[in-house]
Amino acid sequence: MTIRTTHVGSLPRTQDVVDFIFARERGEAYDPDAFDAAMTGATAETVRRQVEAGIDIVSDGETSKISYATYVKDRYTGFAGDSPRNSPADLKMFPSFLERLKNDGGTPTYARPMCVGEVRSKGQGELEKDIANLKAGMEAQGVERGFMNAASPGVISLFLQNDFYPNREAYLAALADAMRDEYRTIVAAGLELQLDCPDLALSRHMLFTDLSDEEFVKVAGMHIEALNHALEGIDPARVRVHICWGNYEGPHVCDIDMDKVFSTLMGAHCRYVLFETSNPRHAHEWTVFRDRKAEIPDDKVLVPGVVDTTTNFVEHPELVAERIARFAGIVGAERVVAGSDCGFGTFAGFGAVDPEIAYAKLGALAEGARIASGRV
Repeated sequence: MTIRTTHVGSLPRTQDVVDFIFARERGEAYDPDAFDAAMTGATAETVRRQVEAGIDIVSDGETSKISYATYVKDRYTGFAGDSPRNSPADLKMFPSFLERLKNDGGTPTYARPMCVGEVRSKGQGELEKDIANLKAGMEAQGVERGFMNAASPGVISLFLQNDFYPNREAYLAALADAMRDEYRTIVAAGLELQLDCPDLALSRHMLFTDLSDEEFVKVAGMHIEALNHALEGIDPARVRVHICWGNYEGPHVCDIDMDKVFSTLMGAHCRYVLFETSNPRHAHEWTVFRDRKAEIPDDKVLVPGVVDTTTNFVEHPELVAERIARFAGIVGAERVVAGSDCGFGTFAGFGAVDPEIAYAKLGALAEGARIASGRV
């Protein structure tokens, strides 16, 4: 039995790519043809390096995107101005650390406009370029499986807040309708679709701090309903969903327990579930999957994060193999894919992990998967 490897999606971008992205972000003049050429070349190299590291199911590294959620402001109408900036509650509890992060450039800066009008697609042209770049890179490396990230309705509502629709339900419904074509375009291209859903966990201590855990779980359920609506007609076998508590090094003492959002997560219309299980705040939660095994649908494939994405420690392959084996023991090796806790380049030009170390960690992930494959 060979245990496959993947990761959450974003990878470090080269400086020329970052320069192009921020020139566009700031509204500065740039050569569109040179921009496209840079994205094509960088995506090809990103795919090559994933294959070199031993990753089986690759992505484009989200090369052309400013971030995994706010890219939608460039591809959809209805966004302008700026949204309130809410620091996670755990960082507010340690103001000296939060100030140090700001002073050290440890918090990314990028536009987060409000929703001030009807959300409608501007067309799938930018997405089609990303798809073409990824598929060309895959073909050059002989890779069969690739995935592309897309923002979920819930995470868009987290970062690009509503100032147009009458309530959250209406905003989520509008986002679900608007994002549907993007999701279908990715799947129709022969790629797997990954929905990034930190709204199911991160937003608890970032936007909904005034709610109880039980009240928040109801909100998260509303987000899953909107996502499932957008996914209607798409084969769940082609869909991955990633839950996250925030891809930053910090205390994370306000993170809601996996046990409390477990049922909500399992209700997503997807085959692959990606989640954190390596960082010091969530590594113990593999036991939730063990203890609630009966509640894991038979068609679900677990993709635990077996390397952390906020530290420059490179995990020993034996530790990675141990982490993989835990989940293989719960649902069987055929229903486990080894992944990462989160992305390594969630925001363009920003990442806690050195780019070369990021690929070394992917290499450790792959080596750990090979060790585990020989044991399960």
